Amino acid sequence: MQKPTLLILAAGMGSRYGKLKQLDAFGPNGETIIDYSIYDAIQAGFGEVVFIIREYFKEEFQQRFDEKWSHRIKCTYVTQELDKVPAGSNYRSDREKPWGTAHAVWVAKDVISGPFAVINADDYYGTDSFQVLADYLTDESHGENYAVVAYHLKNTLSQHGTVNRGICFQNESKHLTKVVECTKIARNEDGSITYPNGDLPLEDGTLVSMNMWALKHNYFKHCGAAFEEFLIEGGKELKSEFYIPSLIDDLIHSGTLHVNVLDTDSDWFGVTYMKDKPVVQEKLQGLLDQGVYPANIFA
Repeated sequence: MQKPTLLILAAGMGSRYGKLKQLDAFGPNGETIIDYSIYDAIQAGFGEVVFIIREYFKEEFQQRFDEKWSHRIKCTYVTQELDKVPAGSNYRSDREKPWGTAHAVWVAKDVISGPFAVINADDYYGTDSFQVLADYLTDESHGENYAVVAYHLKNTLSQHGTVNRGICFQNESKHLTKVVECTKIARNEDGSITYPNGDLPLEDGTLVSMNMWALKHNYFKHCGAAFEEFLIEGGKELKSEFYIPSLIDDLIHSGTLHVNVLDTDSDWFGVTYMKDKPVVQEKLQGLLDQGVYPANIFA
């Protein structure tokens, strides 16, 4: 059985953070959030890491992660740029940013040959979630079905403000039926969880997507066809984006595939703004104190 690949979406420009948070140190020994994800992936049985990055910081990025990890796991680097589109596609050349997360995965089509997982570079997902992913991707009984790792809402809320989350709906077979984006979710003083003008009941155990997916190689074929269609209209816009959940939703409703919902007890935390950094540092130190990670994860 081929070991699965971990694809890390690390092409973000860090405009809200103020610098490249993909390379910022959060652990006590200068570890990035990505470093902990790679460590967890190795422990779970992943065989390669593919980084989706931008050309302008490729050299610095590759040097940093090759030095830390190339002796433990194969590291491959792919750039996501505006001009990486299907042949014959038209788009506005004055656009500044590439085409979103679904496009970011698609640009890895020439370096991934088997099942793979997708995560964000600036999110901490927890050790259990990587094991859940690896177990799913190495179980041939799932065929060509995809999966999403769903987190309990209570484990993804912030003490410092509201959050946006994709609420996952599943049927009796634990197949994803839809994802509803809810914005400005917060826990109230009475313990209830609500969002403005919301009509969905939210509870601690409500399942949400944090962009952690188990995908199969046919993603690239499905995505390529959908991306061509997207560019017919979206290519004329300056800020249109082609997202993974939108593509997955279309594939579900067209009957092309099933997407299993995988539950995890892992806590999630991430960083968007510089003020989030102390919180992430405290949480990571807590995990070290508990023995979840060794003092030197690079050894």
